Amino acid sequence: MSRSQAPLAVFASFSGTGGVERMLVNLLRGFVDLGQSVDLVLVRADSPHLARVPAEVRQVRLNVEHSLLAAPALARYLRARRPAALLAAKDRAGRAAVMARTLAGTGTPILLRLGTNLSTAMEARTALERWLRYAPIRLLYPKVDRIVAVSEGVAEDTARIARIPRERIGVIRNPVITPELSAQAAQPCRHPWLAPGEPPVLMGAGRLQRQKDFPTLIRAFARLRAERDCRLMILGEGAARPKLQSLIQELGLDDSVDLPGFQTNPYAFLARASVFVLSSAWEGSPNVLTEAMALGVPVVSTECPSGPYEILDAGRHGRLVPVGDAEALAEAMAATLDAPTPAERLRQAVAEYEQTTSARRYLEALDHF
Repeated sequence: MSRSQAPLAVFASFSGTGGVERMLVNLLRGFVDLGQSVDLVLVRADSPHLARVPAEVRQVRLNVEHSLLAAPALARYLRARRPAALLAAKDRAGRAAVMARTLAGTGTPILLRLGTNLSTAMEARTALERWLRYAPIRLLYPKVDRIVAVSEGVAEDTARIARIPRERIGVIRNPVITPELSAQAAQPCRHPWLAPGEPPVLMGAGRLQRQKDFPTLIRAFARLRAERDCRLMILGEGAARPKLQSLIQELGLDDSVDLPGFQTNPYAFLARASVFVLSSAWEGSPNVLTEAMALGVPVVSTECPSGPYEILDAGRHGRLVPVGDAEALAEAMAATLDAPTPAERLRQAVAEYEQTTSARRYLEALDHF
């Protein structure tokens, strides 16, 4: 693929404040820095992260409401623009891309990026719901030219679900560590709990939803708070806020747990935490865990599928605990406060997640077409 001629198309839906959108913008910035011409082809365009898209990226808005309804409009784009390749950002985008290519008759190479451990996410669903979710994957994934997962765990899970050989799926780490990360972390943070001399703050972050299992984090913190003076802050917004607030009140933690909502610059908060805690029930490759380590913040995580085990090197860089185990999580948080992992070791452990490194590996994968 010649980087001076036809553009690379990145096909995605931007809605809300999620980590996937943030990672895609980092990837776009990495592509631009490497001299790659890029079209961002959007299903939906409703996200504050779009403000960070470089001016050099051509934005194409398909004006449809869902990825699976986008195939006809995407086919028109493929015929008109003839991109060198198309990078589909998620599962549904990948399936729409395969259908659009068939409609367009262009033979555009497709690279599909996957970031979720789907089988764990679907665990609580009925057998019929799982079949309805997996059947299109098994039908269409074999038609994708190249699949990239964000972690080994996601790659193995995808191979099982799609019933394709594991060697067909590559692994490229997320472009988490941006050139501006340190500067963002150094910005002022006016939250009074994070001022010098205050009690230690444990921090969680993410969308307030079932996947992140913040109730277990709050219950674990209640155990820890009974033994020492500390505080808990959870950054993010979502539908589970009322339930979390009720749990905080029920446990008598109103004065020591804060939910300050979505932050445009979470790194100014994160860099001042004593410990970052990931309590998720499942992940693909948890970006905020990687960001905390890049900032030298000690971490504790559930050993959820998938990502934390790989990022923390089986617990060498931070304690791993079973999913949903508040007692084990409380013990790990206490032990980490008492003996934090050295900051430089944490930074070295996540060097592979640097923005330019990730972008270069995607371009190398695309160069094989």
